[in-house]
Amino acid sequence: MLILGFYGGPSTEFEAGSPTQTHDGAAVLLKDGEVIAAIEEERLNRIKHSYTAPLRAARFVMDQAGVGLDQIDRIAIPYMSGSAERLLRRMYLADPSAEHALDVADALRAQWRRYLGADVPREKVRFVPHHIAHATATFEMSGFERALVMTIDGQGDTEAGLTLKGSAEGLELLHRVPIPESLGHFYMQAIGFLGYRMFDEYKVMGLAPYGDPERFRAQFEAMYELLPDGQWRLHPHLLDGMYAQLMPRRKREPIEQIHKDFAASLQQTLETVVFHALRHYRASTGLRDLCLGGGVAHNCTMNGNILRSGLFDNVFVHPAAHDGGNALGAALSVHRSEARHRPQRLRNVYWGSPLGESDSVETRLRAWSDFLDIAPSANVEEDAAELIADGKVIGWVQGRSEFGPRALGNRSILADPRPAEFKGLINKMIKTRESFRPFAPAVLEEQAADYFELPAGATRFPFMTFVLNVQPDKRELLGAVTHVDGTARVQTVSREDSPRFWRVIDAFHRRTGVPVVLNTSFNNNIEPIVDSLEDAVECFLTTGLQALVVGDFVLTKKDGAQRSALVPQLPNHVRLHERRQRDDDGEVRDTFELRRAEWNGEACKPLPAPIFGLLKRIGDAPIEQLAREAGLALDEVMPTMEELWAERCLVMRPQAAQR
Repeated sequence: MLILGFYGGPSTEFEAGSPTQTHDGAAVLLKDGEVIAAIEEERLNRIKHSYTAPLRAARFVMDQAGVGLDQIDRIAIPYMSGSAERLLRRMYLADPSAEHALDVADALRAQWRRYLGADVPREKVRFVPHHIAHATATFEMSGFERALVMTIDGQGDTEAGLTLKGSAEGLELLHRVPIPESLGHFYMQAIGFLGYRMFDEYKVMGLAPYGDPERFRAQFEAMYELLPDGQWRLHPHLLDGMYAQLMPRRKREPIEQIHKDFAASLQQTLETVVFHALRHYRASTGLRDLCLGGGVAHNCTMNGNILRSGLFDNVFVHPAAHDGGNALGAALSVHRSEARHRPQRLRNVYWGSPLGESDSVETRLRAWSDFLDIAPSANVEEDAAELIADGKVIGWVQGRSEFGPRALGNRSILADPRPAEFKGLINKMIKTRESFRPFAPAVLEEQAADYFELPAGATRFPFMTFVLNVQPDKRELLGAVTHVDGTARVQTVSREDSPRFWRVIDAFHRRTGVPVVLNTSFNNNIEPIVDSLEDAVECFLTTGLQALVVGDFVLTKKDGAQRSALVPQLPNHVRLHERRQRDDDGEVRDTFELRRAEWNGEACKPLPAPIFGLLKRIGDAPIEQLAREAGLALDEVMPTMEELWAERCLVMRPQAAQR
């Protein structure tokens, strides 16, 4: 049986102004319960946390199996139809010219018919409750026979979480968390005091160890009540009282100790409430294994503390616990209901875009030969390890891309984990993000216990879902990946599940005596993780990365390469906008902007009139030709074009790649 999991929308990437409540759209294809392919829409349309219907993603996963939509047996949607229909009605009210269907199944079928070329019979469509999809994804792939299952997020459908018993018979509901008691909403609302917003929660998790939770303990303790039977009640309106002690930080203002203390208190509050629930259900059910799902389950500090507490023998957190993983959860739920067959324990998530065969990779790279030195490698793992041991920070692109928010050795930036200064260096020159944010260590599975404190009997932590203590005698050695509190978000690397990545670390080990490398996602702070070879090359050329290893090739940047020879293009989700407005002095002026779609709207960037005019002329011509035709000097044009490229407002490709 072929089951397509489909999550996202209802907008397409050409409808940036449409209201939406979705994010992290994704598509997954199961064949007889096994994953054939899975990818998030953001990797393909390059809109971070993409709000759009996963049409590119659906086409990709079907192409990987060589099937069309008409050959799919079921399409699984991870939300209830009533929730989606409320959104469709709001969209209809907001746009008097709207003509779309108000029945969600009909709206989806019309979208698939238009963009995927098939008329799907209504009886093939299955709706799965949002939190059941979260719960199914984590339990079905945990490998546990029986487990307590808890989902925690902002909200999905009409609830903010579920607690269930998982067994061979399926999932048995124990408790629903009502939306007013949403820990995800509370955490997101609170981080506004730190100058952050949705999708910045992980930054606050990284900031918390720098703070003292005692400073705001009393205020946060007033914001929740721990009730009998593992339940709780939140009082988020009391956050308003924080203004007396902490004015919300504005973007780009410095992070001070008071902000760190606030983050520490918030993290402690989350864990206090979650542990209250877990202790109750551990005692009342007698279950010794735990599965976590939902966006809050990406709080790997919380996960590590649960693991170390000894409350459960085993803890499994799905590596795609967020909404993108619900495409998988919905498909697994439909498979379970119709086939009654459970998949094996999850071992890796290399389900995305393949890099391609070596000949194809070389052909595509040669299009960039004016800008890159391209060296074939007879032993690319040894060459990569040599670069890392020599102090280079490299991009590493191999095989199929990972599903979920973590780069796990196929679309990664790699570096030496030892020099403490590397954390600030990489944050500044490549990731362009806050200096306090930590990087993860990837360690050979066989030697993980020598460097990290592993719970008794546990050896595999392949998905970066847990923060573990670094062994005290290794903390100074692993300066670039050890956080301020002596912890690290660990990835163990298996020779069987990730052989090429394992060989890189092993080669680094033979050179340095350290079986660990620094591993972080291959992207800058604006874009999703790179997916294609071209994504990787563009990120390489617009950051401080010192080498790029793609397949069996080692790439370095050519000095003096004339980037004015590149051909600029506007991505599908970027548009030019001209408007007239009145200034404070009363004068009417024309303003020129570039607008880039984001998951919840558009980011606007002002442009000088000459650059705006140049961009309106782009087609197949290189920058130097466009500038000449516009009567502009290259030294006027290139700084802005380079900036727009680095911010992914433009795609820049060699002329050879256009043919």
